[in-house]
Amino acid sequence: MPVKKITAPFYEKLALVLVGLVSLGYLIVLAKEVLDPLVFGFLFAILLLPIANFLEKKIRLPRTLSSLFSILLLLGFVSGILYLVGSQISGLASDWPQLKSQVSQSLHDLSEWAQHAFQIDASKEMSYVHATTTKIMASGGDVLSQTFGAISSIMLFYVFILIFTFFILLYRRLLLHFVVWVFSDDHTETVHDIIGNIQSILRQYILGLLLEMVVVASLACTAFWMIGAKYAVLLGILVGLFNLIPYLGIFTALLLSSVITFATGSVRDAALAAGAVLSIHLIDSNFLLPTIVGSKVKLNALITFLGIIIGEMIWGLSGMFLSIPVMAILKIIFDRVDSLKPWGYLLGGGTEDKKSVVEKMKPATVDKA
Repeated sequence: MPVKKITAPFYEKLALVLVGLVSLGYLIVLAKEVLDPLVFGFLFAILLLPIANFLEKKIRLPRTLSSLFSILLLLGFVSGILYLVGSQISGLASDWPQLKSQVSQSLHDLSEWAQHAFQIDASKEMSYVHATTTKIMASGGDVLSQTFGAISSIMLFYVFILIFTFFILLYRRLLLHFVVWVFSDDHTETVHDIIGNIQSILRQYILGLLLEMVVVASLACTAFWMIGAKYAVLLGILVGLFNLIPYLGIFTALLLSSVITFATGSVRDAALAAGAVLSIHLIDSNFLLPTIVGSKVKLNALITFLGIIIGEMIWGLSGMFLSIPVMAILKIIFDRVDSLKPWGYLLGGGTEDKKSVVEKMKPATVDKA
């Protein structure tokens, strides 16, 4: 006797999916302290994998040493960038009195303009400013202790990233065999295809971001040098670094470059610096990003922006960085699982597998007797 297949109604399936997504999101938020550095370690391990393989196969180093040397090369690269930025910031510190007086004078001029334009009582305004300043100075010790606590937490976070990167490189073969073993033999070829594409696309994406950062920083340094900004190199590097934050980094770079240029120059220089940053952003978003990065990770702008917002809600700033690689991994998986291909099509730009989509959208034809 054939067994009758029971199909759950749509609202029941939808409820189960929503409950599953909410539970998964809660677990991800709860496990942030572990998952956050683990995902970063996974990305760095993929980036360093060719170097580790070269050291292991060509130079015949043990896997432990090849993994360790790969991480040391990464540390050397990051340390070079930090040293370059730090040397520029130390020079900026010598101009702190000028910056302070420039900002104070600007606030005074703004206060006088507001008093004449909106009939604001300057005495009340200044008393409020002095009261706020007194409170800030009184809580200086608390702010200092919180700053040291934040720095120590960040350093610990970076140490965890390096540890996870080392262990993922060290046990990469074990992890690969585990992932393949979890699925049945019928899916072995698909699993290998997914793993290979994830490694290739994520590595190209990270290298594309680094290349984009170098190009943007070079353009910004040139623009600030032509303007005559005193710290053209520092501002250019900051614009390149903040450009790594999708969509929102440009506003931070615009604010910093304008304030620093204004503090060491004039209002005209600050306006030119802001215009230069906006122009570079237009060049980057319309030419550099689609050419260098967009061809590696084919995600449409709507899904990308939505993923960045959700990533920031879940994990903050690190969630914004990780949202695009995570969505790229999901798209690779969705495109290779038949039941999930519509979701992969939704994440993409709408050009993948157009033939099958068109066939599904055609009305069904009825054969005539």
